[in-house]
Amino acid sequence: MTSGAANVIGPKICLEDKMLMSSMKDNVGRGLNIALVNGVNGDLIDAKSFDMWAGDVNELLKFIRSLHEGTLVFVASYDDPATKMNEEARKIFTELGSKFARELAFRDSWIFVGAKGVQDKSPFEQHMRNSRSSNKYEGWPEALEMEGCIPQRTTEVL
Repeated sequence: MTSGAANVIGPKICLEDKMLMSSMKDNVGRGLNIALVNGVNGDLIDAKSFDMWAGDVNELLKFIRSLHEGTLVFVASYDDPATKMNEEARKIFTELGSKFARELAFRDSWIFVGAKGVQDKSPFEQHMRNSRSSNKYEGWPEALEMEGCIPQRTTEVL
């Protein structure tokens, strides 16, 4: 999983060597790129991008409000993850296990894997602040990258 950075690197979300979202698949965009995955069998449920600079946060909310228990949520930011994000969206991401959703700001880099029904904070999250003093690209922080094994659910929760 990789966040986007400036106009240099596009976001990517991959699971078990299968690309779910990328520039090559032409299914990523500015803002939040989100892939929903069945937590039992690993099948892609849906994948969409949400423009958090000029888009409508209500589209994002429709997408993440009605998740089923055990759904894995993969998020990779690109450009700006936070300008249009409201309190309800931040609360939902926090309930999915995010430690950083409440503090995301303009042009921060953020990658996150959470799940509906988790009890603790996700260990699969990285956040880098947009900071003039430390940005790798003029006006943007560097891309974040994360690899790892996400525990699979052994039974489906209905």
